[in-house]
This record gives sequence, structure tokens and C-alpha cells, in this order.
Amino acid sequence: MVVKTRDKTRFRFIIIGLIIGAVAGFVVALFRLLIERMLDFVKYLYIHPSPLIIGGFILASIIIGLFIALLVHQQPNISGSGIPQIEGQLHGDLDFNWWAILWRKFVAGVLGIGSGLFLGREGPSIQLGSAVGQGFADVNHKTGSDRRVMIASGAAAGLSAAFNAPMAGTMFVLEEVYHNFSPLVWMTSLASAVAADMVSLNFFGLTPVLHLVYLHTMPVRLYWHLILLGILLGLLGMLYSKCTLAMPHVYALTKIPRPMQGLIPLLLVIPLGLMYPDLLGGGNSVILSFGAKIPLLWPLIIMFVIRFVFSMVSYGSGLPGGIFLPILTLGAVIGAVYAVFMANLGLLPRMYMMNLIIFAMAGYFAGIGKAPFTAILLITEMVGSIHNLLPLALLSLTAFTVTDLLGGAPIYEALLSRLVLPNQLGRLHQPVRFELPIFAGATLDSAQVRDFKWPTDSLLVEIRRGDDRRIPHGDTVLRAGDTLIIMTDERHQQEVRRVISRVAESPE
Repeated sequence: MVVKTRDKTRFRFIIIGLIIGAVAGFVVALFRLLIERMLDFVKYLYIHPSPLIIGGFILASIIIGLFIALLVHQQPNISGSGIPQIEGQLHGDLDFNWWAILWRKFVAGVLGIGSGLFLGREGPSIQLGSAVGQGFADVNHKTGSDRRVMIASGAAAGLSAAFNAPMAGTMFVLEEVYHNFSPLVWMTSLASAVAADMVSLNFFGLTPVLHLVYLHTMPVRLYWHLILLGILLGLLGMLYSKCTLAMPHVYALTKIPRPMQGLIPLLLVIPLGLMYPDLLGGGNSVILSFGAKIPLLWPLIIMFVIRFVFSMVSYGSGLPGGIFLPILTLGAVIGAVYAVFMANLGLLPRMYMMNLIIFAMAGYFAGIGKAPFTAILLITEMVGSIHNLLPLALLSLTAFTVTDLLGGAPIYEALLSRLVLPNQLGRLHQPVRFELPIFAGATLDSAQVRDFKWPTDSLLVEIRRGDDRRIPHGDTVLRAGDTLIIMTDERHQQEVRRVISRVAESPE
């Protein structure tokens, strides 16, 4: 008689996900609560200024900037949102001490974001959650794929607790961070996200983070607005990505050491806070204010310029903080600008302006992050309505397509390449470059870059397509006629060329 044994692997990982999610949910909820309390206090002081308060802001900003600089100098991987670092860790390109990341990111994130900078809490929350997942794996001596699943589930918990969006947290990990839809990954991540959301709800209640109300369902006859707005969001999304990637070079012109560049936005936010205290922070208060009253056209345009420029200044400094919420805020402002403009022309009934504001948040994130499923789920959960999924999808797909046709890379993947490229080049003792064309019918023809396992000692640094030169990223589709620019070590050039030639040449 054959006795069947049940495979309890999935059940075990669901339990692990619940444990990681509960711990990560508590850490992120506390992180979020401290930021909100500090930001409320800072805004109160800016609304009631005095010479003593202004002097206190200057002194406090210098002290905070120097303290964060010390933490970043000790652990450079806490800078920025942390999402590229997690992607690099899951890909095997980076690794770090989870405890060193956890407490430094927590403290630096609260101080930097709570000071009123245009930084989001979600990126740091995702990194905090992944550190909890990594800590659980290390304490239990887990390695390999088990460890990666735990890190990914912690990341899902982080986003879930930051926005009370468990489905979006899970999808973000699958679509943007892990690039793996295996049952073990999504079940563990979903369990972790649900547990984190339940913990967070005990801190903040059941009200959605961005509780905006759809008063009317947008009729199909007005869907042409979604196409136009999606094109606008795609174009402005490309601008956002290019400016974000260029900011480190701009900051380098200051000759200030990288860890101390955070002093610049911390001091610049003081006059901004005195003039526009309501604009401070990641932007959820700006979005919620549209529910009470949508401003006129020119104030909205000024709001967009201020938030766009200072978002660049804040994130480009390398301070611990994310771009997730600032992107959503800019999307809402762009949607408001478009809606008010069209309403003033008589081409859009004013009752549908809020619809476009909400849809634009998803579209802008879909264009910049190139993660449309996450964008749709995130806005659906954050707003608290499952209506209008079709217009959300149409707008997000349009913005995504425009960005993709312009050659835009997913912003987090582009930031990751900036992190790992120096390490990859450093491993090459005698670097050499060579070119290989892709022929019609080859294995690489119509394949994505991430679909091919490139030789360990090689680095694809550029793709030439006619007169166009492209920096490759994971979802770049290779085409017949492309010329690959590959860098490798001189000792391995012959072998690397042989391996890649096999998939770049036409089959006989």
C-alpha cells in the first residue's frame, strides 16, 4: 500500500509570510506614524513662523543633514528609495547586512521625510520590509531561493503597510522587483502583504490612504480624453525619468561629498515651507485637497512646477526617501491641469474632473515605473473604489506605450544599473569592448534582454539601432539589425564572443 505524503511547502511559506508581514507591518506602520507626526508639527511651525522658529529650522536642518550624512557614509545602500537595492539583491548583484540597513533607514527616513522634503515613505517602507524578510531568513539560516522569497515577501509587506494596499504590494514585487510569478513567490508575498495590512489598519483605521470619491462614472464617449491625457503623461513621464537620472551629475557640480548633499534640499525647503507649507511632504495631503476644491489653472501649473523641480532636488540628493508618492502626486496635478483646461474650453463636463485626476495618478506611475498592473491595483486600493477599472487600464496602457516607444526604461531598473555598473566594471581587470550584430531569425531576435542568461564575465553596455544608441535594460526588446556593444575581460573575450554569437546569428 502506497502512503501519500502531503507537500506542506506552500503552507509553510504562507505561515512564514504571515510572520514576516506582521513584523514588517509593525515596523513600517511605526515608521509611517512618526513621519506623519513630525510632518504635522513641521507644517504647524511653518504656518506660525517667527525669527526664533526660522533660526531653529536652519540649525535643525544642518544637524539633521550632518547626522543623515553620517548614516549614509556608514551604509551607502540606505540612500534613495531602496527599491533598486532590493532588485539588485534579488538578482544577486548586491547584498548587505539587514540590521545595518533596517535601523539606519528607519531613523534617516523619519528625519528626512518628516522635515517636509518632497520624498515618499513607500520606497523606504519597501526596503524596511525586505530587511525584515532578510533578517528572518538569516536568523533561520535560509539561503538561495528560500532567502530571496522571504526578502520579496518582506518588500510586499512594506508597500502594503505604507499604503494599505496588499494586492498592489504583491503585484509590485511580482511585476517590478522579483520578475517572477511562481506560486511560491506570490503566495508568500500575498500572505505577508495581508498580514502587514492588518497590522497597519490597527494604526490608521479603515479609511483608504487617498480617499477621493468618484461622483459620476465617465461615459465611453469621453474616453478620447484618456488617450490624450495618457500621451501627455507618457511624455512628462519621460521628462521625469531623464531629470531624475541626471540629478546625480547636477549635484556632482557642487563638489560637496555625496553623503552631505542632503544638506541642500534640507535648507532649501525652509523658504519653500514658509511660502507654501501645504505643499510639503510626499504629497498625499495635496491629492486629498483636490477632494475639497480643485484650484484654478494657473495655480495648478505653478504647483506642478514647484513639485516637479523640488522632487528632483529632494530625491537627487541621495537622501533616504522614495519617489513613489511624489510620482502619484505629480500625476494627480497633471490630471487636474488637463481636466481644468478641457473644462474651461467646454470639452469636458466639470463633474468628470475628479475622474481624470484619479486616473492620471495610475497613468503617470505606469509610464515612469512601467508597471501598469501595479498602478491600476494601487490606485484602486488607495482610493477605495473598484469602479472605472477600464478607464484606469486604458490610460495606464497609453502612458506606458508612449514611454516605451520613446525608449524609456523602468525608473527603478535604470537606477539599479547605476548602482551595479561600477561593481561590474570593477571586476574586469583588463576590460575590452566588442560589437556583435543580431541577425534575422536569431535566438535574440525579438527577445527581451532579461530572457537571455548573459555570460558571467560580460556586460551589455549599449545597443545601436540605426542612428539610435540605447542603454539596455531588462525589458528592452532586441531586434534583428541591432548591434550589441559588449564589455568583458580580455582573458574571456573569445569565450564570451562565442557564447553570444551562438544566439545572435541566424540558425543554419
